[in-house]
Amino acid sequence: MGQRKYFGTDGIRGKVGESAINPEFVIKLGWAAGKVLAGRGTNKVLIGKDTRISGYMLESSLEAGLSAAGINIGLLGPMPTPAIAYLTKTFRSEAGIVISASHNPYYDNGIKFFSADGFKLDDDIELAIEDMLEQPMTCVASDKLGKASRIEDAAGRYIEFCKGTFPSELSLTGLKIVVDCAHGATYHIAPNVLAELGAEVIEIGTKPNGLNINEKVGATSMKATVEAVLEHNADLGFALDGDGDRIMMVDNLGNVIDGDQILYIIARDALKNGKMQGGVVGTLMSNLGLENALSKLGVPFARSNVGDRYVMELLQQKGWSIGGENSGHVLNLNMASTGDGIVAGLQVIAAMLRSNLDLHELSSGFEKYPQTLVNVRFAESSQDPLSAEEVQHAVTEAESALGKRGRVLLRKSGTEPLIRVMVESDEVSASQKWAEFIADAVRKVAN
Repeated sequence: MGQRKYFGTDGIRGKVGESAINPEFVIKLGWAAGKVLAGRGTNKVLIGKDTRISGYMLESSLEAGLSAAGINIGLLGPMPTPAIAYLTKTFRSEAGIVISASHNPYYDNGIKFFSADGFKLDDDIELAIEDMLEQPMTCVASDKLGKASRIEDAAGRYIEFCKGTFPSELSLTGLKIVVDCAHGATYHIAPNVLAELGAEVIEIGTKPNGLNINEKVGATSMKATVEAVLEHNADLGFALDGDGDRIMMVDNLGNVIDGDQILYIIARDALKNGKMQGGVVGTLMSNLGLENALSKLGVPFARSNVGDRYVMELLQQKGWSIGGENSGHVLNLNMASTGDGIVAGLQVIAAMLRSNLDLHELSSGFEKYPQTLVNVRFAESSQDPLSAEEVQHAVTEAESALGKRGRVLLRKSGTEPLIRVMVESDEVSASQKWAEFIADAVRKVAN
């Protein structure tokens, strides 16, 4: 088995109708995955999706391919990514498949797999699927074809799971909470979870039409949530992304609370309640302020490569439970097997109630270093911008000027043809100046 051709850090993703995200390829992918999984004893697979219009087409294609390989299919309909991981375990299915491009626009889509224990598939299985894709497609005998059935109570099961992660002695009664579901997969989940726990809920981003997922709402576009919190004088706001695996929050003053701050709140609460397991895993993008604040608490901190897959790997390697990214992917392996925006938000509210502090007070435990991020799109046919001499010289000059007062990070996006330029410094002007300086160097060689 050779190098990956299709699977990236978060499954297979691309523009609908192009590359691998088209009916012909996805039927073959379903068959290839079915053949590999069947060879490992798999009999049933669950499929869930977010709300983008292409999900119907891709779901049908996967269903056909899996059936041809002799795999039975349980159809969940629109469900958050963490729900599919959870339901894969609870239904004792051997694998789960998510059709989603997470925070990307509606015209993108993707496919990723979960194993029977709710974790992402091991690399060797993904490579085996890629190898099988090179083989001619076949079909099992008619009496061996897989059958498909719709699982009607999936949403209710997941709502109860989310509620079960919230301490039974606490209640959301008296709290007014804005929940922004990004017109995505949590639209029929998150408002019900919060309301059933007692909150007064103001909903936005809960009217998906197949084309509006992540459009000016949700965790990647916080303006709508901030405005709703201030307009309704709410206690806080939840902003989830299209597939519900990440969360950003808003305090009662309208300040955005990002993934680093959420990690800090959850870790400090766990430490206070004797539930801290080792330390916290962040990424190369995690703010220096988080590392410093955790250090003051005596909590170890380690950085992984960017991507929740790598956060998970490092957590498992160290035997720790809490980790995440500043973009809002938050993992607590004591609660769920993957990043879960709803569950993470409930943990923050539990910390608020236990400490008798509002979210603004609770999040003021560390000072964030000013961080400037510039995304530069590059032509995939061009030379690798990261290896260009001009770019390396720009980085060296910036690092020399910043010294120990900041840091520079360049990386390729795992899901789009983007170079992400990040500069962190104790001064806003310095982080902005050097981020643009390096970004200009990247632009010159990127096209």
